[in-house]
Amino acid sequence: MKSISIIGLILLAVSALLFYLTTDFTVERITVSHMMGVMAGVGIGLIIGGMVGYASKGNAIKLEQKRQEYKKLQQEKDELEKKALEAERLKTELEEQNKNRYPQM
Repeated sequence: MKSISIIGLILLAVSALLFYLTTDFTVERITVSHMMGVMAGVGIGLIIGGMVGYASKGNAIKLEQKRQEYKKLQQEKDELEKKALEAERLKTELEEQNKNRYPQM
């Protein structure tokens, strides 16, 4: 969004410069061609803004999907670690029980 705003300000400055060079900021010298140029500029701005918005929204959606996938993988990793710890604990308990049942001679 920041870069779009900067590009918009640059284009606005260029259009103000061109307007100043062609009319000297006097209302009497504004013609229909100036109005057509303003409308064309607005149209081009809307088209470019729409394309950039579409692209940035697509990137944002992809980024959010990656975040959700990462969270899911993180949860699965935590669950696997808990299961591994539980299995290790059970193994240790079984070994202790076997040692108590069958003491070595």
